[in-house]
Amino acid sequence: MTIPIIFDTDPGIDDAAALSILLTNSAFDVRLVTTVAGNVSVDKTTLNALKLTHYFNRQDVKVARGAEKPLVKPFKDAAAIHGESGMPGYDFGALSTQTIADEAVVAMHQTIQASHEPITLVAVGAFTNIAMLIQRFPDDLQKIERLVIMGGSLSGGNLTSVAEFNVFTDPDAAKIVFESGLSITMLGLDVTEKAVLTTDSLATLAQINETGRMLSALFDHYADHTGTGKPMHDVNTLYYLLHPEKYQMRDIWIDVVTSGPAIGATVGDILQSTHDTTNTHVALDIDGPAFNAWFLLMVAQIDDANINAGKLEK
Repeated sequence: MTIPIIFDTDPGIDDAAALSILLTNSAFDVRLVTTVAGNVSVDKTTLNALKLTHYFNRQDVKVARGAEKPLVKPFKDAAAIHGESGMPGYDFGALSTQTIADEAVVAMHQTIQASHEPITLVAVGAFTNIAMLIQRFPDDLQKIERLVIMGGSLSGGNLTSVAEFNVFTDPDAAKIVFESGLSITMLGLDVTEKAVLTTDSLATLAQINETGRMLSALFDHYADHTGTGKPMHDVNTLYYLLHPEKYQMRDIWIDVVTSGPAIGATVGDILQSTHDTTNTHVALDIDGPAFNAWFLLMVAQIDDANINAGKLEK
């Protein structure tokens, strides 16, 4: 049985890795891709989403442009990590896909209401679009089965000492999301920094097929890395949906700090000292080697005959 998905994203190189699997795996019924300002501006994230729907010949997948800035705080991108374009290193050629006329929040609403089954909402960028959906169309929450997010951390940040990038980019939106009553699964830095492509895997990726070559070209420009390889943060949302048994999970109440030096922190009430209930299913650990092997397998299953191959950028 396929999973009906709305995928909210800000491509971004690890977003591109996630979209490569999302758009080619028959387990996912992709109803809509929406974009948001995050890793780079929304104009660039939208263009990058179109590059990938074009590359994988998914003209059937709707792409809607979303929020160009956070709800309250000024916007600052992560071009230092993802490059000025967000996806440098590969020329995708002339595009065969384009955005739909509706803005992201309206497109989300229409997609949710038109669905005969509950939607799985996946968010791997700043949560601005999701917060706006909650505020403008609160009745839609009843038709969302779950919200799976890449964001937050219980163990420290990657943008500040306490804040993860997606939450830090729009903490006010994140607070709305965590307090919405949605069934939320949080895949934060506690696990995504263990979900890496190892140095050996990165060295062989370009030999697998044309998609491996494309991703390898992007990864060459990806400035995020750990001691063992490059983390595939956003891909965790899809790995979790297909293999939840590979994660150690715990239900925790999560609060979001929206001002002061700890802005963007996701504070987990692990001791249940201030809340007697929980609002988030939080990932605490992952089988990292299994993730690495699975990612390579997913890329290897992508048929070169089904793509619009481009070329490496000089």
